[in-house]
Amino acid sequence: MHAMVLDRPGTRLRPGELPEPVPGRGQVLLDVRACGVCRTDLHVLDGEVAATRSPLVLGHQVVATRRDTGARVGVPWLGWTDGDCPACRRGQENLCEHALFTGKDLDGGFAQRTVADERFCLALPDDLDDVHAAPLLCAGLIGLRTLRAAGPAGEVRRLGLYGFGAAAHLVCQIAVWEGREVYAFTRPGDARGQAFAREQGAVWAGGTDEPPGGGLLDAALIFAPAGELVPLALRAVRPGGTVVCGGIHMSDIPSLPYADLWGERVLRSVANLTRADGTALLELAPRVPLRPQVTTYALDRAQDALDDLRSGALAGAAVVVMGGRPDRA
Repeated sequence: MHAMVLDRPGTRLRPGELPEPVPGRGQVLLDVRACGVCRTDLHVLDGEVAATRSPLVLGHQVVATRRDTGARVGVPWLGWTDGDCPACRRGQENLCEHALFTGKDLDGGFAQRTVADERFCLALPDDLDDVHAAPLLCAGLIGLRTLRAAGPAGEVRRLGLYGFGAAAHLVCQIAVWEGREVYAFTRPGDARGQAFAREQGAVWAGGTDEPPGGGLLDAALIFAPAGELVPLALRAVRPGGTVVCGGIHMSDIPSLPYADLWGERVLRSVANLTRADGTALLELAPRVPLRPQVTTYALDRAQDALDDLRSGALAGAAVVVMGGRPDRA
């Protein structure tokens, strides 16, 4: 089986041949059709998020076909939970003490085939093609969970998005559909990224070094893995407002004066996702409708996709496809 393999953190992916995966108890064998590229893949590649196996196949936004039934399914980041720890019993499977994650603890989708726990495979609607379904399986799911953590549209009308990549461009579409005003913050001087944010419906776009137009925000979502954005976002939201950190990894948050948090501002994080998040997002997607902007890469160019993500060269999401020629969709 052909795959892009990570031999150890801090190295680049290499093309290689791996043994055919064999499904274990409760697992299904999958033919991979497409796999989204996520910043968490970079964190695993760099060792900032620790993998538990080596060699490892990255990729946790997997669109695949089941060998046994032919059904098309999506495999997200959350790959297995014990169902019995205190978090699972509270209905918080995203916080399971023994959870296993796709592309970190389990081989992921940068390969021709993979296996996955049947319980964590999401049914995909027929009218959603492979390439545009893939980014929904993490960027969309985590984005929606982060948005919901900020509060309902009736209370959170002026919404800031810090870092305008795969997740934020989908969140922006949902937020605009809900009647919110979106204020997009990009790297200072990133005119291309700011133009892209306005194309997605943002009413204002500027650098992270600028105050939002029109006054304080009701809430801010941080998708960039930069801890220094937290004090900036806290200062940009009104008293009683919320700042939500949506990434699985972030650089250290610098010290900040209590005045930035005071006024009953809330600072919180979002961790992983649940299967219920997947169902909610896939039901919502056609209603908005969500239109991911996607750049595709052949399997052997998965490392190029990660390099482009790291450099900020991408607008929207990157997706690795099995066969075919890379393009933009």
